[in-house]
Amino acid sequence: MHKAESQPWINAGTLSSLQEKGHKFIHGGIAVFYHEEKVYAVDNRCPHMGFPLHMGSLCDGILTCHWHHARFDVCSGGTLDPWADDVPSHEVKIENGVVWVNPHPKQTNSIEKYKLRLREGLEQNLGLVIAKAVVGLVEAGVPAAEIVEVGIHFGTVYGRGWNSGLTILTAMANVLPKLDKAGTILALYQGLRHVARNSSGAAARHLLKPLPGADVPFERLTEWYRSCIEVRDTQGAERVLLTAIRQGASLELLSEMMLVAATDHFYLDGGHTFDFHNKAFEAIGLIGEEHTAQTLTSLVRLLANPTRSEELHQWQSPVNLVVPLKEAFAQLDRLPLSEPYTDISAADEEKLVEQLLRDEPLETVNLVTTLLQSGAHPARLAQLVALAAAERIVRFHTQNDFGDWISVLHTFTYAHAVHERLRRSAHPLLIRAIYHGIISIYLDRFLNIPAAKRPDGSAVPAVDTANPERLLQILDQRQQVNEAARWTAGYLHNGGDPDALLATLGHALLREDAEFHSFQMYEAAVAEYERWTTRNDAFAARAGETMLLAATRYLAAHAPTPREQPHIAHIATRLHRGERLFEEA
Repeated sequence: MHKAESQPWINAGTLSSLQEKGHKFIHGGIAVFYHEEKVYAVDNRCPHMGFPLHMGSLCDGILTCHWHHARFDVCSGGTLDPWADDVPSHEVKIENGVVWVNPHPKQTNSIEKYKLRLREGLEQNLGLVIAKAVVGLVEAGVPAAEIVEVGIHFGTVYGRGWNSGLTILTAMANVLPKLDKAGTILALYQGLRHVARNSSGAAARHLLKPLPGADVPFERLTEWYRSCIEVRDTQGAERVLLTAIRQGASLELLSEMMLVAATDHFYLDGGHTFDFHNKAFEAIGLIGEEHTAQTLTSLVRLLANPTRSEELHQWQSPVNLVVPLKEAFAQLDRLPLSEPYTDISAADEEKLVEQLLRDEPLETVNLVTTLLQSGAHPARLAQLVALAAAERIVRFHTQNDFGDWISVLHTFTYAHAVHERLRRSAHPLLIRAIYHGIISIYLDRFLNIPAAKRPDGSAVPAVDTANPERLLQILDQRQQVNEAARWTAGYLHNGGDPDALLATLGHALLREDAEFHSFQMYEAAVAEYERWTTRNDAFAARAGETMLLAATRYLAAHAPTPREQPHIAHIATRLHRGERLFEEA
């Protein structure tokens, strides 16, 4: 037998028998065809869904799979249908009337090939192609940051600006430590799929040029940027921003410049503007500062025509909330906000959270101002605002209109973004964002009337803590918000492992065709929970439980769904393993 260097060639039988039959399936999963007086060999599994290609048809050099009609050049294996992938082809030789096939394909699935297919899947908005590429990259051990980088770069170049898909992808990258390999594949796939959807049909976005001068002080650039945003001049703002980047401004300074402008007006676009800015800076932290210009300029378009909440009726009537906030901001300008900061007692923390949830917005504003004047760290106050926002979700009654879930969700994810940014910068003008969150919590108050009862103390059921998957069974049914919350409370009060619960909640999210806000909810709850676990006291323990209950209730309200996207990822995983989808599993 003729041998290759590492593995024997495969005997495909005599040429005469192959001429008689036209094709043959041989050991090793290879299909051999006799066509137009030549012999060809390709992998017998259609790369689209794994159907046997020897059951297809070959005409004029085109091999067609009869399952979904994918077409391939039988010589090279190249596909005419971009959604199908190329089929691996094999070298063939004929010696003494015997056909020999090299078991090694001419093409290999290298990491670069998977990355290329990922980019093509994003360009064509092809879910299965994206899923296959993600599976291949993860199984090859490629770091998640490299996979995320492909999506962020694509979405910021070809999208219409920073969008929900890019936010989902960044959020899922943040929670990967809570997930196993299957969860990692699902998280990356879901994020990339949303990036593709948001960018579908968009033209490439070309950056403007920085200003020609290189000696403009950063403080002056900040003034110019704010001025451009004030009059919605996004082109001028982009040139100023690119000038600051070229001059080497740090990410911290760039963040302050952009977010100060974003907080010059109140709670822009229901909190999304601030949240998207936070996620863009987190994305740069994940994929590298070489992507700073492309990523940050994608945010500028968000400021072209956002809703400015101080212009909304509910911010001015029946209680004028705009004037008291502006008065508080004037006091902040005079605060000596710098280290060392003073600590806040657990009693003061509890007092503030209770006050935030009351129907007394002006008193709440005054209390926060007093705490800041006494030296409280802005990030600590922002953390408590996020806690109160999560409490709104825990108390959200299911008799409310279903769409109102998004109102309390927006406030929470906005407050979380403010907390994350103020952990990095205590710029006096950024602190205004805390007050915007305070008012949003106040405006959500009617969504807690009546308030859903928090499952606590004697009200929690006995739960098998060794079986956190029980929560998934509960979420297989609709309208299980309160039942799911009771189970989660019971799990925690009976000593269940919070990390196992977070992993289960991640599974609950990723097995659904989740909408944008569900991804936001899970990621923000995970992050806020992690912040509270750095402390070991009763108040922090209850705060952490609040985050888990809020996530459970929100995810339960939005489940189950058709689960199409996880099914696509499951198909891609089975194909990568070589399983036969056309047979009974």
